[in-house]
Amino acid sequence: MFEGLFQPMHLLVIFGIALLVLGPKKLPELGKGLGESVRGFKAAIAGKEETAGVNAQDGAREQPVVKN
Repeated sequence: MFEGLFQPMHLLVIFGIALLVLGPKKLPELGKGLGESVRGFKAAIAGKEETAGVNAQDGAREQPVVKN
């Protein structure tokens, strides 16, 4: 059904239409926002935790800090 949907020529036409509709100034902002939202979604799905670091005095690790 979606076999030939994303051929290079189709992607160029879609990009051209998006450029005409949104304009050259808005398109990079849209791409940046989309990339940030995909990264945030992947991080939420993976349940990534950041560690607060290693305690310099005794070398013991602190509890992981979950970023919201």
